[in-house]
Amino acid sequence: MEEEKYMRRCIQLAQNGLCNTAPNPMVGAVIVCDGKIIGEGYHIRCGEAHAEVNAIRSVKEPSLLKRSTIYVSLEPCAHYGKTPPCADLIIEKQIPRIVIGCQDPFAKVAGRGIQKLKDAEREVIVGVLEEDCKNLIRHFVTFHSLHRPYITLKWAESADKHIDKCRKDGKPVILSTPLTSMLVHKRRAEHSAIMVGTHTAELDNPSLTVRSWQGQSPVRIVIDRQQRLSPSLHLFDDSIRTLVFTGQPHAAFPNTEYIVIDFQQNILPQIMQHLYAQGLQSLLVEGGSYLLQSFINAELWDEIFVEESPLKLFSGVKAPEIGNKIPYVNEQYFGRNFRHYIATRLG
Repeated sequence: MEEEKYMRRCIQLAQNGLCNTAPNPMVGAVIVCDGKIIGEGYHIRCGEAHAEVNAIRSVKEPSLLKRSTIYVSLEPCAHYGKTPPCADLIIEKQIPRIVIGCQDPFAKVAGRGIQKLKDAEREVIVGVLEEDCKNLIRHFVTFHSLHRPYITLKWAESADKHIDKCRKDGKPVILSTPLTSMLVHKRRAEHSAIMVGTHTAELDNPSLTVRSWQGQSPVRIVIDRQQRLSPSLHLFDDSIRTLVFTGQPHAAFPNTEYIVIDFQQNILPQIMQHLYAQGLQSLLVEGGSYLLQSFINAELWDEIFVEESPLKLFSGVKAPEIGNKIPYVNEQYFGRNFRHYIATRLG
């Protein structure tokens, strides 16, 4: 279909904003006149012009807009945020036809942009490649629809299903290659927050920062019920905002906030509530095994990536168990196989 062809281009353009648009969604726009693309744009960075604005600005002959179609992967906004409403601009430029990939789940938009365009007697078509457009902004959709972050779990496991040796100190067993480790940093850059449990923080002393990829480091999150973690750990080096979920009040460090939760109750819903309130749209959980298993058992995840190493450890810390009934796809990256599980809770 002609409309799907241009919408695919919108999605392709939108992906250029990866790691830069959050908490805004990635959006692409294409303007077509007489069967030819005359303008393109995407949302480059949060706080800057939206995709529709950039696409309209790119048109060399503005007079053509009056008989053009604008394709956009997400419903044009109808409210004043950091930028004026895109729906108003489309109306102002007298673009007669608007094709939209999916409706915006954000409460301040949620159909209002579509209605504004229809009230201005524009032809509006909604739902072209809708699932693909929703998948493009799945972090944004999950956050606004389910009122929690989009949750990704990841780990590397040996051929005999271990993630590490049993140890009290020393460095962890390295199961990833330098290139697959780079993918870890890519995923970090794509998420708003990153989380580890007490034991992992204490034993591995991770920095949880983005180093082998371009992008901002996520907010660091650690569970420390009894406040046993040493302030000398990398997590408390002040370089990145860090949230510590604990059982008792604690004085804050610079750039570090202690949040008291009730450990007599299920802690994961409490943590998700706090992360939602703080506007953190996506969460990458890196370990350890107990914490990852807790998310799996609670069915509180959206994607899982498991890197399969050919090494055998013969004993040690068992890898989390997902269960045989949950389907997955095999993906190859840099010569390694990854099992990729995708939840379908949004339908």
